Amino acid sequence: MSENLESLRASAYRIRRFAVRMGEVQGQGYIGQALGWADVLAVAYKRAMQIRPTEPEWEGRDRFLLSHGHYAIAAYAALIEAGILPEEELETYGSDDSRLPMSGMAAYTPGMEISGGSLGQGLAIGVGMALALRHKGSASFVYNSMSDGELDEGATWEAAMGAAHHNLGNLICLVDINNQQADGPSGKIMGFEPLADKWASFGWHVQRVDGNDLPAVIAAFDQARQLPESKPRVILFDTLMGKGVPFLEQREKNHFIRVDPPEWQQALNILDQSYKEGSPA
Repeated sequence: MSENLESLRASAYRIRRFAVRMGEVQGQGYIGQALGWADVLAVAYKRAMQIRPTEPEWEGRDRFLLSHGHYAIAAYAALIEAGILPEEELETYGSDDSRLPMSGMAAYTPGMEISGGSLGQGLAIGVGMALALRHKGSASFVYNSMSDGELDEGATWEAAMGAAHHNLGNLICLVDINNQQADGPSGKIMGFEPLADKWASFGWHVQRVDGNDLPAVIAAFDQARQLPESKPRVILFDTLMGKGVPFLEQREKNHFIRVDPPEWQQALNILDQSYKEGSPA
């Protein structure tokens, strides 16, 4: 947990780059989410979580649940950055017999705790895991990574209520507020504001920060881990789909991205240039 700001900026840059390279393998993918969520993943895997890269099933590890299974391309990029998966394996993304299927599945991929994708399930699983870890006397945290589209699901709010009832201070929920889902803007499909007030009313400790502002992300993770109270914790991250690649940021619909073949290299060049110039992207 000693990674400094510059090191984490480099990690977020590499996570974005790994994700774009995987997208190029298939010519499509959930690249917008990966680019937007990269800063959160960098802090999670390189600063906040207790893990052993060479021992992904170490009993003392913190658990990271990818409830939104379609973010798998982002998770794989983070697992590569963390040293749990080898970089060369990204060339197999989405291919037959690959350990990197297009939706996250625990049976295939080291470091993947659950098979996500049926939205709204991850938090409920996280409640069970956190409760079990507490009964075992474990100091490990459970992180549940989820999308704002999952706020439409009743199971999410049942789990939120259960977490507060059981005083699960070892459960940290990370919500990507990018206001985009398959059918359109999340807030128009099902209005969810005032979101911080909703979570607080369910008995959670709530933070809301810019998920593409690394210092803010670091501070939010640190606070969530260090709270003395037994409440479950949620961090609401406002993120920008396609962050760091302007021609993807500006797309009206970027939930699932297909681009022309030359644009993959263009995206990588933009990320490289921004990193060299010291941009947050």
